[in-house]
Amino acid sequence: MPFKPGTQTSRALLVIALPAILHLLLFKYIPLLGNVIVFQDYNIFQGIRGSDWVGLKHFVNMFTYPEFYHILRNTLLLSLYSIAFGFPAPLILALLLNEIRSSRFKKPIQTVLYLPHFLSWVIVGGLFLQLLHYDGLVNRMANGLGFASVDYFTEPVYFRGLLVSIGIWKEIGWGMIIYLAALAGINPNLYEAAMVDGAGRFRQMWSITLPSLLPAIVVLLLLRAGQVLDANVEQLLAFLNPLVRDVGEVVDTYVYRAGLLGAQFSYTTAIGVFKSVIGFILIVGLNYISRKSTGESIY
Repeated sequence: MPFKPGTQTSRALLVIALPAILHLLLFKYIPLLGNVIVFQDYNIFQGIRGSDWVGLKHFVNMFTYPEFYHILRNTLLLSLYSIAFGFPAPLILALLLNEIRSSRFKKPIQTVLYLPHFLSWVIVGGLFLQLLHYDGLVNRMANGLGFASVDYFTEPVYFRGLLVSIGIWKEIGWGMIIYLAALAGINPNLYEAAMVDGAGRFRQMWSITLPSLLPAIVVLLLLRAGQVLDANVEQLLAFLNPLVRDVGEVVDTYVYRAGLLGAQFSYTTAIGVFKSVIGFILIVGLNYISRKSTGESIY
């Protein structure tokens, strides 16, 4: 139904949308005004009006900090691993689940897959720290098979893989929801026509299902690419320890340590602005490439 200003329906829709609009204004747009402190030596007691202006000092400090590029590399590696392995996972799972015709089995499976999303990282972190501890269940089973124990979360060689794998396990069911919704919107007549033409299940998926899901895939991939410098800081704080900091320290955990624990508010705000600019450039650039190559884009 088209939106017609002034009608009773449009007023009802505006009322429904009002909480989301207020949330965006209060927590997304108005706080952007606070980014002015990147040009100041912000003092929490003097406020913005009383703090000294220092120009681009904090950006210079950011790019000349010896460990910054190492932290940036860690962030990019974790994000690229998450995109490469975590982005296709909900799509593949949705396609597999879509092949289950019996709702008697489909509904319980969906529920089990959704459940980890609703667990906090404190709970998930405690669970996996116990399972993968040196004396944990996994190592006890490995000992029974003749393998030596490994304390996985203190070994840098395993740390990134564990972070990505646990993140996929926790969020794969929730990410699958969007694809299942898109699958439900595909015209069943297309499948019936394909069956008449002799197309098997794999051919139907390749020629009908995946092209129909392409708009959702492109939008989600573009949004994920725009967050390439973001990390799940709650997950990292649950698992990060000094023995793996060299491979696990990312931009967000560094901002947490320097900004919140070290009270370097202007410096860490400069890092946040840098992340936002890079994300904006990636979204605009990849959106242009996608529109030219596939015809699908965010706008």
